Amino acid sequence: MKFSKKTHVLTSALLAMLATSVLAEGLGDNVIPAPPSIGSVVPLTYFGPAPSSVNPSFIGPHQLLTAGKVNINRLTVTLPLYKAVSPEGETYWYVLTDSNDQANSEALGLNFSGKLTYAETGRGVRHATQQFDGTVKFTTAQAGVDFAPRFKVVPGDAPNLFPPKEFKPGSIGQDNYSPLMKIDNVGGYIYNAPIVAKGTEEQLNAFCDANPDKRLVHDKTRRICPAEGTVELKLTLGFTFSRPLLYLSLEASHELPATMEQATFAPGLQDIGVGRDDSAFSAVERLFAVVNGPMGKDNPQRQGFNSALAGEGGPLNVLGGIPTVATDYSPLWDINAVEWTADAIKKGYRSRVLGEFELLGLVQQGWLTGPGGAKFGSTGFIVNCPPVMRLL
Repeated sequence: MKFSKKTHVLTSALLAMLATSVLAEGLGDNVIPAPPSIGSVVPLTYFGPAPSSVNPSFIGPHQLLTAGKVNINRLTVTLPLYKAVSPEGETYWYVLTDSNDQANSEALGLNFSGKLTYAETGRGVRHATQQFDGTVKFTTAQAGVDFAPRFKVVPGDAPNLFPPKEFKPGSIGQDNYSPLMKIDNVGGYIYNAPIVAKGTEEQLNAFCDANPDKRLVHDKTRRICPAEGTVELKLTLGFTFSRPLLYLSLEASHELPATMEQATFAPGLQDIGVGRDDSAFSAVERLFAVVNGPMGKDNPQRQGFNSALAGEGGPLNVLGGIPTVATDYSPLWDINAVEWTADAIKKGYRSRVLGEFELLGLVQQGWLTGPGGAKFGSTGFIVNCPPVMRLL
């Protein structure tokens, strides 16, 4: 297959941006892939497009959530913004990231997740109807979000900064709030539709140039503009099967993970079963979080909750299957936390873990356990983290 000069230049430019953008932001994480020109006798411009430009499952950068525009330098994504009204008369604004209908996913540039079909248990899915003007009206009562609380986290005493002494998420959902929404009168499909703001158009249009009032918007919001119909949200770095990944982290089922992720506490997610991973009728996929990984802001092996609470960067969680890598994807991630044993640390085995099966092997060999030496498995917590862009 022959590629145009324009395609060649664009791919080379993206690789160059990926190689430098995170360091430019001062995040200190050795996550972005290095360009292939390192150690070569020719410059980057001589290299052809990444294999992912031929087949998305091949190695190379690939945007998954194509409904949005990714800003690599800021590590953000700008998504279409949608309006909704609650039974209580409040105005909310939400984004779409996933659907359990493949045709809708392809048409709207969303991630497809058939597993969302099995999330409709208890409060797992809020219901809505589409109005004549396209506005969505929630029919589930008490399913909104309060963005007024102030985010707070106080680390534990060193060296065990996790769990934190105090924690409070910056946004709290009402008792029936779940990011999942089913529109009953048009198709009956389930969408991942996280609420990202509350307020009138006039209130929120004041933040079209950035610096929004965090009492009105999700803590991950960089700018919001109903007049344009867009919202810019901050992305999180992680890994999936040894490939670096950018994803949105927007909700969690309990206050502790919601605080650690700077996400919304969504009580409705508590009614979705965990611990069954890829079995029949499971709505979740697994995410692996390291508690006591290597520390040091400039350490290329850095990872974990202790490091994140020390202000060194994000925890660099390991996600299971995502689109283009596996067939079992769900944006609802069942958190499996792990801790390096004292023996593994003494022997110098502690390092950054990049993939699910690498981590499971370390558990099998006894070098990783659950927190505090407990049995490894589900923590019972769910986080809503739709992948946006695979970097490799």
